[in-house]
Amino acid sequence: MTGSFLRTFGLANFVSTKSPTLTKLIVPFAGFLSEVNGYRKLGLRYDDLIAEESPVVQKAISRLEPKEYYDRVFRIRRAHQLSLMHQLLPKEERLKPEDDIRYLTPYILEAEAELRERQYFDSATVAARK
Repeated sequence: MTGSFLRTFGLANFVSTKSPTLTKLIVPFAGFLSEVNGYRKLGLRYDDLIAEESPVVQKAISRLEPKEYYDRVFRIRRAHQLSLMHQLLPKEERLKPEDDIRYLTPYILEAEAELRERQYFDSATVAARK
């Protein structure tokens, strides 16, 4: 997941900075897809959908502030309960697009950078002087 995660953000940066025409086409479509996915109707944020199986994501979650971690668990449990009852949140309680911020992504990127750095230094070889 980590490699594709970075490639996804690389593509997003390319679209938003290099091609304004492509941005005008993709941004409305992305908003449409977010609505169709329906995670906001359950009160979830986009980062709540990231699978926790990866060690990098687990490290990122462990770095969350206690309140943000509690809020994440609450949103996931509430969404699970709503799903079991085959219900959606009332319209006034649904997550608005402006409230759907990426709270976990910066920590994931930081943990991935640390992992790459650790792998780089772990694989370094020391040559003896002659």
